[in-house]
Amino acid sequence: MSIVHVTSENYRSEVLECPGTVLLDFFAVWCGPCRMVAPILEEVASERSDVKVCKIDVDQAPDLAAQFRVASIPTLVVLKGGKITAQTIGACPKSEILALIDR
Repeated sequence: MSIVHVTSENYRSEVLECPGTVLLDFFAVWCGPCRMVAPILEEVASERSDVKVCKIDVDQAPDLAAQFRVASIPTLVVLKGGKITAQTIGACPKSEILALIDR
């Protein structure tokens, strides 16, 4: 599955109405650690068909960043059935991201 870019306009249909597991990546194009995590998330998206990986640009969707109380980026949030089940801040290795998803 490819990564979905989420905006304030498509948040409901892409995230809230998704019945399965969703991994949200709050990022900014100017953020170095965010660029380090990006290829890992590409791998996760291609390897885990059971997870919908979504990227949210905090500069383009500040309302969503505020809704999730994002204070630092990258912030990764896992939702299952629309409920937050796990969250982490900062760049982390693939094994940590997969463990976050599988909690």
